[in-house]
Amino acid sequence: MSLNKQFSVEDQIRNKAKELGFNLVRITNAVPFIRDEKAAIQRLRKGFMGDLPWYTEKRVHTANNPQFLLDKAQSIISVSMPYYIEQKASLRKSVSGKVARYAWGDDYHIVMKKKLKILLSNISEITKKSANGRIFVDDGAINDRAVAEKSGLGWFGKNTNILTSSHGSWILLGSIITDLKLTPDKVLKKNCGSCTTCIDLCPTGAIVGPYVLDSRKCISYLTIELKGIIPRNLRTAIGSWIFGCDICQDVCPVNKSIPNTTVSEFSPRNTNYTIAELLNFLDFNQDNFSKKFKNSPIKRAKLEGLKRNVCIALGNSQNIKAIPKLKKVLKEETYIIKIHAAWALGQIGGTTAYKTLQNAYMEEKNEGVKQEISLSLKDIELR
Repeated sequence: MSLNKQFSVEDQIRNKAKELGFNLVRITNAVPFIRDEKAAIQRLRKGFMGDLPWYTEKRVHTANNPQFLLDKAQSIISVSMPYYIEQKASLRKSVSGKVARYAWGDDYHIVMKKKLKILLSNISEITKKSANGRIFVDDGAINDRAVAEKSGLGWFGKNTNILTSSHGSWILLGSIITDLKLTPDKVLKKNCGSCTTCIDLCPTGAIVGPYVLDSRKCISYLTIELKGIIPRNLRTAIGSWIFGCDICQDVCPVNKSIPNTTVSEFSPRNTNYTIAELLNFLDFNQDNFSKKFKNSPIKRAKLEGLKRNVCIALGNSQNIKAIPKLKKVLKEETYIIKIHAAWALGQIGGTTAYKTLQNAYMEEKNEGVKQEISLSLKDIELR
């Protein structure tokens, strides 16, 4: 008897997935996620999805009905890949520009899709059948979190992340829809209980209730998905985050004592950035940006978005060393970056910042920028 015959098809798929670096592998059927679709549409109608033109009710309907994504879909394989890496306490204290952990290494979309393609090609060999399938890693139409919860890979946390017993929420999700009929796994009976730590400690109040996120207030949304002006009343709460946010994960009790990932592609390029590095980013052109963040998730913010975020971080640092670069930005950059540079100067304050803003106001032609400069001048005057 061959070794493979000692294991079920499902176990062989799991073993192959784990060989590829996926730490958790579960299976569910391809029936619609009715509850999740209703919840998503409710969020959309309340405006909680913010300014995401692609996030429509039609997309929500498709994401929660696997039959629309693959003809004759029977099963969905849910996988996760751990990405947690502990940062030294000394580094945590010295950084001025924070980046969400999932963006410390290579872009997980690229890493996981490559491995899922290998897994899909191996499924036909394992089952001895011609298997059709589609791969999804976060950027596709499927509701990855609903798949993960229904398959028993993890449970849905109050911060809207999937939580697992072994790696908390420090995981990245992927899915394969297939027309093969596989035996589904059981849903976990775990939940967050009475804990509301993530809700209580979100600095912008983005988690408006258990399991409900208002993206318009979420630091990750504001620093990545939002392509325009970040609301003035939220800028201070963003702190030093220049790409994404980990606060609701950092404070989660489930996320304590998590092992470091062994996925080499997620090894940090640079965990976070100093004042000097942030100032250097303000000099970047598109070529610098593309080279620096090649195959990095940070490229999703775009050059303008990163500079905007850096201006906010510099303002919140209140470091006077930033004034010369912010002054330069006020003369040379787009109106969106200028608005956030003016705000940053208002937060830094002092005579030099005040005079810089006064001079910029006299030269500026854009009314939106002039209005921001006026507000920033008042910020300094009121101190």
